[in-house]
Amino acid sequence: MVFRSVLNGEHGGRFSLVTRASRDKPEIMIGYAAAQDEYGRHQIDPEGALARLEQIAVSLHCWQGDDVGGFEKAEATRAGGGTLVTGNYPGRARTIEELQADLDQVLKLVPGKKRLNLHASYGDFRVRKADRDGITIDQFQGWIDWCKARGLGFDFNPTFFAHPKAESGFTLSHEDAGIREFWVGHGIACRKIAAEAGRQLGSAVITNFWIPDGHKDIPADRFSPRERLEESLDRIFGEVLDPARTRDAVESKLFGIGSESYVVGSHEFYLGYAVKRQKIYCLDMGHFHPTESVADKISSILLFVPELLFHVSRGVRWDSDHVVLFDDPTRAVAEELVRGDCLGRTHIGLDFFDASINRIAAWTLGTRNVQKAFLAALLLPNRQLQQLEAEGDFTSRLALMEDAKSLPFGAVWAEWCRRQDVPGDGAWLGEVKAYEASVLSTRS
Repeated sequence: MVFRSVLNGEHGGRFSLVTRASRDKPEIMIGYAAAQDEYGRHQIDPEGALARLEQIAVSLHCWQGDDVGGFEKAEATRAGGGTLVTGNYPGRARTIEELQADLDQVLKLVPGKKRLNLHASYGDFRVRKADRDGITIDQFQGWIDWCKARGLGFDFNPTFFAHPKAESGFTLSHEDAGIREFWVGHGIACRKIAAEAGRQLGSAVITNFWIPDGHKDIPADRFSPRERLEESLDRIFGEVLDPARTRDAVESKLFGIGSESYVVGSHEFYLGYAVKRQKIYCLDMGHFHPTESVADKISSILLFVPELLFHVSRGVRWDSDHVVLFDDPTRAVAEELVRGDCLGRTHIGLDFFDASINRIAAWTLGTRNVQKAFLAALLLPNRQLQQLEAEGDFTSRLALMEDAKSLPFGAVWAEWCRRQDVPGDGAWLGEVKAYEASVLSTRS
């Protein structure tokens, strides 16, 4: 591919990238050139925004492709133990090979930097059977090799649900010491797998801990389970691992299926634990009251913990994990991370699973919407807004915030898709439909 750059005017003026491929889409180039001029009048540099967007990795969650079934058993079950997937759209991945093929299709349709986010229940147990406290790198070497071949980073999650020893609704906080011991062993095994994956891939694996523990109805003792959870976590994290290979994150929840009245790992519990133990704190956007602003939490939490992990999702009245939209809550999180210069301390993962629509389309749409939110945030006049605020000119601040909404964001997004050689809006769905006809429709 041949690249040619042209600077118009003084340094910092319009910059255009011409490739052989660009001749196939001249309308996108023309639209982008006009957008550069318009953004330039507002002292915003689209090229700088695209350069920063290139550095934001989005971790694609494996569980969108098979409805959180996993591959521990010959016939995967639908989650359980605090999770639920609704819908039965044809084409669910039934094997590791099918799931990887579906992910490959998504990678063709999504621009930018990507990672794979894997749950422990998705290991290759054909290599060696093992219960969850006995898993090793053996069950996951195939996934690591798959990531390496595609230049992907890797993230990991212990699976504390859909298991006989989770049927009571309690795992790390269970009153039975033997059951707690089993789940502590699982957590320790997962950290070792993550560290080895990080070593092989040369990129730190974020290992996120979420458990479903809680009561359906009002408990008589709220203290004891949380004391047991703290003790269990301390044992899991007892071995200090190289942060260049893996880092630990803890994830809270407001309520869950079967834990509507009391969740052991609440926001307050895990926030306190993350501060005390200096762990990454995971903010799942579906794990709070519908009227709470998750974006507003960022500036407070990052004062006291080293890093944040975001699970970008969309709750509808509850933690329903709908496909992410290019909506106000998602944009607000991206804007806060950009304005606060927090991207270097933040990890972005996806956590939605919709089985009522084409799963490839759900993956693609949700991921692209997260990327759109960050691009839109990077294309705001953030320095000017902060300067107006410092000057106390709140009238101009509000006016500029509103005026910025009509800037030609779509033209910049279209140009980024062109440069990344992925279909633009309106084009990618046709490829999904073709894949559905040729591949997904053949799965019973």
